[in-house]
Amino acid sequence: MAVVGFMLSPLSWWNDLVINVPLAYLFSWPFAAIDERLFVPGFILGYWLTNLLGFIMLHLGSVGFLKKQRDKYDFKSSFIVSLIYTAVILAIVMLGWIEAPTSYLNHSS
Repeated sequence: MAVVGFMLSPLSWWNDLVINVPLAYLFSWPFAAIDERLFVPGFILGYWLTNLLGFIMLHLGSVGFLKKQRDKYDFKSSFIVSLIYTAVILAIVMLGWIEAPTSYLNHSS
């Protein structure tokens, strides 16, 4: 569980491109189908949920290990990293590098 949590959390810098962004994109699809203006909020919400789920799973999976090692988990730093990654993803979406799923369907028609 800790490994999956680490993969979802913003603690692994490379995971966004291959895990969190695709999951957030899939999460935002139904919102964009309702109204394209809901794509960005749905995308950001999905992105944040994957990070939150990652933190929770990492915490639950490593509770025993951390108790044995007496290491401190720095949630404040992890939260700041999550905010920075979210700002970068938001900028990418706002620049139009990632479009709403429905816009790709409209382009193919």
